[in-house]
Amino acid sequence: MLEAISLFCSGVFFGVALCITWVHHPAALEVGPAFAARLFSPMYRRAAPIQIVLASSGTLSGLCAAWRGSGGLWALGALLLFAVIPFTLLRIMPVNHQLLAPGREAQAPETELLLRRWGHLHAGRTGLGGLAFLVQLTAMACRP
Repeated sequence: MLEAISLFCSGVFFGVALCITWVHHPAALEVGPAFAARLFSPMYRRAAPIQIVLASSGTLSGLCAAWRGSGGLWALGALLLFAVIPFTLLRIMPVNHQLLAPGREAQAPETELLLRRWGHLHAGRTGLGGLAFLVQLTAMACRP
């Protein structure tokens, strides 16, 4: 059961992150940086809690599964999923704070640069989530 919970959490985390990275954020920028800047706050407010719960729950259940004897791949997948948390706090949050700063001018050229930087950083987080999901899929496939 722990394995299924962890796999579910890593899979949904990856799916949400992938959709944001490949579809949502590029589409918002395509409409225009001012639109993307206005959309960023409500998007962030809705997506962040979901991703926090998924990353935390997937990590905890994956580590518990490994500790209970399911194997090292579960621990590796859980640690990869956990890595999105410090990556977010250390690399993405400073950009988030700048984008969400009161008085941020949506039309300002530096706003577009911040949005593009955020997109590249989010792609890194998506990659970590995808790698965690792939490792956990492998662990599930290799179960006795």
